[in-house]
Amino acid sequence: MNAFLDWGYGFFVHPVAVALSLFPIMGAVAWTIGGLCYRFFYVGKFAKKDFVRMAPEDEPFITIMIPAHNEEVMIEETIDYLMNDIDYHRYEVLVCDDGSKDTTPEILDRLSLKYSRLRVLRIEHNQGKAHAFNIGVSFARGEYILSNDADTVPERDALWKYMNYFLSPAGQNTAAVTANMDVQNRTLLVEKSQTVEFSSIVGIIKRSQIGVLGNMYAYSGANTMYRKDALLDVGLFRQDRATEDISICWDQQYAGWKADFAPDIMFYMNVPNTLTMLYNQRKRWAKGGTESWLTNFTRVARHPLLNLPKVVMLLDQTGSIIWSLYYLLFSVWLAVRLMFYIATGDNSQLIHTIDMVLVFSAVISVVGWWQLLAALTLDNHGAKLKYLIFAPAYMVWYWQMNAITVATTLIPAIRGVLGFSGKGTWVSPTRTKMTTKDKVEEPV
Repeated sequence: MNAFLDWGYGFFVHPVAVALSLFPIMGAVAWTIGGLCYRFFYVGKFAKKDFVRMAPEDEPFITIMIPAHNEEVMIEETIDYLMNDIDYHRYEVLVCDDGSKDTTPEILDRLSLKYSRLRVLRIEHNQGKAHAFNIGVSFARGEYILSNDADTVPERDALWKYMNYFLSPAGQNTAAVTANMDVQNRTLLVEKSQTVEFSSIVGIIKRSQIGVLGNMYAYSGANTMYRKDALLDVGLFRQDRATEDISICWDQQYAGWKADFAPDIMFYMNVPNTLTMLYNQRKRWAKGGTESWLTNFTRVARHPLLNLPKVVMLLDQTGSIIWSLYYLLFSVWLAVRLMFYIATGDNSQLIHTIDMVLVFSAVISVVGWWQLLAALTLDNHGAKLKYLIFAPAYMVWYWQMNAITVATTLIPAIRGVLGFSGKGTWVSPTRTKMTTKDKVEEPV
């Protein structure tokens, strides 16, 4: 046992291990600086901040596409909102029902009689979101396609705001614009903590990537506007990937298209409200992220000087994966070390170890609070600052769940990239029923 503890001590004090331990701190500092650069340098010079409402006759035709599978809880409220409350004139709603076994088909049949601009495609066998979306593109009438989940709604003026990005002089080569996500169900602690996460992790990282690198790691699959020609140019979505929004983002940018983040276009999504649901969601995200890392590593590494922004993103992803594995290994070693000292009555070593852990945790917590404070201040003009009190809960579950999901999906991700992922299907998560008022009028 002493040999194991001595080996562990030597391993974890190695300079490389120390650098891995500091990886979250360095990441928090980098993303915070990047977010500030976006706010003070990118916005106004490159980003669209002054939206212009176009005349109805000048509006490009848009297809709002909803890939759906067993969405009986939320889909009617979502469609009612999209049909009645969107401030836009030239659009359709196209639902791709991917083999639903609940009452979703009956709901869609009834709504089709109610709304003339609603179209429904029925896919008999569940083959996954990417497959449903690819089928839908063939039937979409719009030159722009808004990917919209069945439990998600954009703000009322989102469509013409999206068009401001595409139709601006700088937007002629824009493949997709992804909006700023917010949480619509905020009753439970796990829901409120995700409000903090989307601002501190998703929002500020997207700002950093676009503002500093001019590239983006992933779109928000729940609400992103795509240029139809850009989808066709890269062969549509990869159907053998766990996260179609990450893979298409890389494919389009690697093909020379531009991606953009629109922090002033809000959409509201239904988030997991139990730890089990959250874990299942994050497993899919982790698997998709690793698949993207494996897919793009070689082609970027072949020409690193031509792909410097992508090199930075891949290095960050590499560090995140290695850190997750390191964190789990360190946690096991630390637990064994503490139990050994307790069993042998070595109180001095026990107290010393606990002190070191507490000091390191305190440093990380301070840096984490700093990132969260900066992110919540930047996001939605500081309207989410009140959710800062839920930051401790976010820090506790996010770190553990991120490390565990990366580790448990590493082998499946490798198998997926090698072509052993099997047939694509999807399982819709349990939804929390919300009203339209809850979605778009609840103060943030």
